[in-house]
Amino acid sequence: MIDKVEIQKPWREQSPKRVATAISPALIPILVASILVKTTGLDGKLGFVFSWVLASTVTIVIWPVVIKKRASRGDLFMQTSVVFAGGIFLGAVAWLFQSVLAPGLRAFRFSLLVKDAATVGVDTPLDQGGLLHAILGSLVIVGLATLISVPFGILAALYITEVRGRLVPFTRFFIQAMSGVPSIVAGLFIYAALIVSKVLPFTGLTGSLALAILMLPTVARTAEEVIRLVPDELRYAALALGGTQMRTVLQVVLPSARTGLITATILGIARVAGETAPLLLTAFGSNTTNLNPFSGTMATLPWYIFTQMTLGTENDVARAWVAALVLMVIVAMFFVLARTLGKSKMARR
Repeated sequence: MIDKVEIQKPWREQSPKRVATAISPALIPILVASILVKTTGLDGKLGFVFSWVLASTVTIVIWPVVIKKRASRGDLFMQTSVVFAGGIFLGAVAWLFQSVLAPGLRAFRFSLLVKDAATVGVDTPLDQGGLLHAILGSLVIVGLATLISVPFGILAALYITEVRGRLVPFTRFFIQAMSGVPSIVAGLFIYAALIVSKVLPFTGLTGSLALAILMLPTVARTAEEVIRLVPDELRYAALALGGTQMRTVLQVVLPSARTGLITATILGIARVAGETAPLLLTAFGSNTTNLNPFSGTMATLPWYIFTQMTLGTENDVARAWVAALVLMVIVAMFFVLARTLGKSKMARR
């Protein structure tokens, strides 16, 4: 008779004491900061943040020492430090979202999403006009910039990682140099090279070209790092089966790096989605809806925010906050879409 073998779980069940030990370093600073805010003169948000940072710093140092097991002290120290750093990051993100979310929701009207600004003047009521033209313009210009920059960025990354030709040092140098180019310089380059010389007028295409210059190094550098993560064994196996280098890249390397390449594209979009300076010199802006990037000026959300804040009236500033909120939501939707498209079939199973 064969004895039954007990199947061991690949993880260890967490005891309540262990869970409490892990959570306490995160909760103690919050509790101490709340007590200090209530009992001392450190009131307000700034006082709470100062108290929390002070209490967290003390907790990082003292908490591992309180634990009796010496083997656990190093782990607890790192765990507490990570919680502290994560709290600072989440606090900064929450403050950023709150600073845009509150005034944006306060001024939000659904009509702002379905109308353009053709009939809007200075300090026009919020129920008149909208920012539909800016939303559509941003989608068109950023989409066209993506179509221009992503293929070139991926090709540059493949040349550096797969072809490894003589121009690799120069290619990497130019990508590195382009990543440090200020956005206004990209706009000035397109303005001087194409608009002043009357090759192209102010159009959505010129705005897309300016954004593509800014987007290309982000896509190329991220794609290079992602392609390097593909195991060499997959390349060797494909070559051993008789595949050419091009076929290996197309059928093995790129599919394996698909998730990372999608992430590189989204990072590039996030890099240029809020740029204003290059668009002021290229796409210029418009108060009406224009979906043709090859003819006429086009409005974008950054341009719309800039112009409304420049006007400075109460209703115009409120429209700017709504546009900023819409821009943040669109970028967040792109990130969610990237995560959805990046999931492999094995992850779905």
